[in-house]
Amino acid sequence: MSKKKDNHIIVAIHVTDRVKQASRVQSILTKYGGYIKTRIGLHEAKGKAASSNGLILLELVGAQRCSNIIIAELNAITGVEAKGVIFEH
Repeated sequence: MSKKKDNHIIVAIHVTDRVKQASRVQSILTKYGGYIKTRIGLHEAKGKAASSNGLILLELVGAQRCSNIIIAELNAITGVEAKGVIFEH
């Protein structure tokens, strides 16, 4: 009998004012750091000055319930939009 594999849970986080919202977003990511397997941060590079907008991609491990909580807490921050995608096995 084969063991069921964990689902792949991907969360995309769009941050519209990185300077203003970075600390609150980071606080939530730190709080749930044990569930974050992979984290990729993307932003438009403009030479010496980085873009104020950013995109963070997370690969989560663990319960889908936890991903819903993370998404809800991130969406409670003004100017932050988080969405999840779950790939089931």
